Amino acid sequence: MKGRSVILDRLGDRLAAAMLVDGVLDDLLIAPPEGVPVPGAIYRAVVDRPMKGQGGAILKLPEGRGYLKSAKGLVPGTSILVQVTGFAEGGKAVPVTDRVLFKSRYAIITPDAPGINISRSIKDEDRREELLLLAHEAMGEAGRTGLILRSAAATAPDEALAEDIFAMSDLAAAILAETGDSPELLADGPDPHTLAWREWPEPDSISTRDGGFGEQGIDDMIAALHQPLVQLGAGSMYIEPTRALVAVDVNTGADTSLSAGLKANIACVRALPAQLRCRGLGGQITLDLAPMAKKERRGFEQILRAAFRQDSIETILAGWTPLGCYELQRKRDRLPL
Repeated sequence: MKGRSVILDRLGDRLAAAMLVDGVLDDLLIAPPEGVPVPGAIYRAVVDRPMKGQGGAILKLPEGRGYLKSAKGLVPGTSILVQVTGFAEGGKAVPVTDRVLFKSRYAIITPDAPGINISRSIKDEDRREELLLLAHEAMGEAGRTGLILRSAAATAPDEALAEDIFAMSDLAAAILAETGDSPELLADGPDPHTLAWREWPEPDSISTRDGGFGEQGIDDMIAALHQPLVQLGAGSMYIEPTRALVAVDVNTGADTSLSAGLKANIACVRALPAQLRCRGLGGQITLDLAPMAKKERRGFEQILRAAFRQDSIETILAGWTPLGCYELQRKRDRLPL
């Protein structure tokens, strides 16, 4: 099956969305259990206590605790508007930020960050001018709120784009006008179907039928994700999460040629972003690569950077360890599968 396909369905009682690229599972979104704060959710939180020496603070949320990394000047009892940035590890506070964004497919509203900006990925100067004019008309007079037009705006119908800007502006105005002094959920985070529409590229086909996962083999692909072994064609890799880190072990298999290690390592990093997305893995990731000559590292690093440049999840390429492993640090914005 060639092209990009999106399947919207359920896994048990949870909403789920899958994206196939040329018949291979490229991304998977599954709703978290009920009561778990979702990234993108906006809360009115109350400062509980500052974390001395760290510069952060523990906040009270309706469902538990939040952690604000930068909380200079905040005192206990202060109410503050925050947005969830990721999922918490077991027993830890939910990570939040006080830089709240109102994000949709085409537009991002930025409170207290005035100005209109257009995605750098939109290169057509004529279209950029059209978008700038449309944005100024939709936003009206300059104020405290800014606007970013995302890359999807390049091909969006002007009417749909204007509606998107109006909707996000109205939501931002309503949330910012909320008052109170107790923890409260003000806007829930996007569910998998909404997130798929917002973040994934325009598909060649889309299925919204109940049972679509079974019909298109997604259930079997998800079952394979529960196994550590991933066949790469050129060798294989094992992806094994532990409490401290995610270990990725690359093997050459039956290939005994001089280039076997490099080929297996390249196949690994090309497949790795999708595997990590679909498995919901983040944090520290250590690649125990197949043997290859040090002179081959530069070419390997170029392919590694290119593979993760297209990934939607923030990943830091930390570099080589003294033992020849390669380390990554990846944002935890999904729950492990």
